[in-house]
Amino acid sequence: MPPELPPRPGSRLDPWIGSYADRAVGMKASEIRALFAVASRPEVVSLAGGMPYVDALPLDTLADTAARLIRDRGASALQYGSGQGDVILREQILDVMSDVGVIAHPDDVIVTTGSQMALDLVVRVFCNPGDVVLVESPSYVGALGIFQAYECDVVHVPMDEHGLVPEALSETIDRVRADGRTIKMIYTIPSFHNPAGISQPAERRKEILEVALREDLLVLEDDPYALLGFEGHIPRAIRAEDAEQVVYLGSFSKTLASGLRVGWAVAPHGVREKLVLAAEAAVLCPSNFTQGVVSEFLATQPWRDQVAVFRDLYRERRDALLDSLATHMPPGTHWTHPEGGFYSWLTLPEGLDATAMLPRAVNALVAYVPGTGFYVDGQGRRNLRLSYCYPEPERIREGVRRLAGVIDEELDISATFGTAATLHQPGGNTAPGPDLA
Repeated sequence: MPPELPPRPGSRLDPWIGSYADRAVGMKASEIRALFAVASRPEVVSLAGGMPYVDALPLDTLADTAARLIRDRGASALQYGSGQGDVILREQILDVMSDVGVIAHPDDVIVTTGSQMALDLVVRVFCNPGDVVLVESPSYVGALGIFQAYECDVVHVPMDEHGLVPEALSETIDRVRADGRTIKMIYTIPSFHNPAGISQPAERRKEILEVALREDLLVLEDDPYALLGFEGHIPRAIRAEDAEQVVYLGSFSKTLASGLRVGWAVAPHGVREKLVLAAEAAVLCPSNFTQGVVSEFLATQPWRDQVAVFRDLYRERRDALLDSLATHMPPGTHWTHPEGGFYSWLTLPEGLDATAMLPRAVNALVAYVPGTGFYVDGQGRRNLRLSYCYPEPERIREGVRRLAGVIDEELDISATFGTAATLHQPGGNTAPGPDLA
């Protein structure tokens, strides 16, 4: 008879629960990813995930590009490559970034598996457990997940209709340092913000950079949407004003195809060296094949014309969203008016909770992302993010109509139970308030 084994620690669901590193405690599922199973059902209008509309790509051309790459350069395209990324693609990235005013050398660029990986590398290189990262309020859920996974202390800084508020940024820095905590960086999405849908004007970007320079803090500028403006203006990157204080993140996920997973970081020399070492430790090298597809497309196709196609398509969808919100939303509902990118940020009337309302919305066959996912401190219960990039305009209008019906039902329930005395005051306001929370 075999000897009796000692009881195994952990739980019946996860016997390894007692063995994980401390940093694993901070890992949690994205509210957006958790919605994908529901939102992908054809009968549900998904205003949740920010998926690019890749059907607008010249798919036959991309197929020919991939086939030509395999036929002519397959031995190298399917082999290991440089940990920093292909030098030809890095030179082409310089051309892409010239549209936002960033001037650099190919050696300043590191190619990554999407800009999400670039963000991860920067945090890995800079942050110890307990270090403070200052982020906008609200902020990108994918970035928050990385900060928490590396056990950073995330502190939100208020935004207004022009983005991150410089005065609030300075006050937050003073307060955090007075508590004896170490601040490592300021994380910002200045152009067509995810999730808020707003964009920092040039003067605001200058003010934020001035605060960072005065306080000697790194700015981590996440800029995947900059070329997708609807008003004929491409915002100038913060990195264009200072090459040493800013690490700039870019991506082809929004302007070409997210499934290729090609992004990049531009960093000062010393930082870039650390990022390359961290990247090699994580993945050895980015995919030679997907880099080659992107590089061939940039070299042989009018890629700026393709970006213009996306801009026109997303502008039409943005207009459908805003028009239908104005038509259907009850008084007391607020939303931002994006001038580019993928998202609008909606604030529900007083007394309503976007997270609690989500099951009712799914039953009504419409999906969104509750606002709490874009905070680490419990804010955002009255907020939700609406994405207009993927559904056809008529589907967007139908989704907003369904969502408005759900909100009306919630208002009726709240009024019946007397939970909010000001719910039915007339005059909905479509402008963001002084604090987007």
